[in-house]
Amino acid sequence: MKIALLGATGHIGGALLNEALQRGHEVVTVVRDPSRLALTNPKLSILSGDVGQPASFNAALQDADVVIASLSARRDQDFGSFADKARILLDAVSKAGVKRLLWVGGAGSLETAPGVRVIDDPNFPAAWKPEAMAQVEALNVFRSSNTGIDWTYVSPAALIEDGERTGKYRIGGEQLLVDANGVSRISTQDYAVALLDRAERNDAARKRITVAY
Repeated sequence: MKIALLGATGHIGGALLNEALQRGHEVVTVVRDPSRLALTNPKLSILSGDVGQPASFNAALQDADVVIASLSARRDQDFGSFADKARILLDAVSKAGVKRLLWVGGAGSLETAPGVRVIDDPNFPAAWKPEAMAQVEALNVFRSSNTGIDWTYVSPAALIEDGERTGKYRIGGEQLLVDANGVSRISTQDYAVALLDRAERNDAARKRITVAY
């Protein structure tokens, strides 16, 4: 499978890149600063580009079977552009003739009770809210899209951090998944496993899902 991966220099993006290469997929990455990606692999191509400028990454989409976007606005603190980038990417993927798009989403819009989101908790850290709200807006862009793209918005657990790659996870929908101790967590490595599984199995199209232990 040929994968176009945007955002491979990020924490989750790096895990996705490693998982895809370990599975033997051909990967074309699009990063703003290729010098930040110190990795060589015969199945890896690295292109310089910016999601906000489709002409800079259109070549990466050609003949791709799936596009994976792992974007972050933390570096520039430009959270207001997140929804616009989702629109730009949907349009570019559609014009390139690619039918499958997976988006690394946020957990803030998951429900902890009917009508109550993670982000609505008064204890939700204020510093995280701009990015969480930007991801909410991006999800709305996908849900209102009429491009015909089979997108999947993949929300992680409330806590995602480096850990063991077990290959085990649970899939949920709109509700936050918690374990037997009431904790919502997933390792970055197992999040990557879950997302690449969706790409390979071509399921959960036009849905938001969440993955956790």
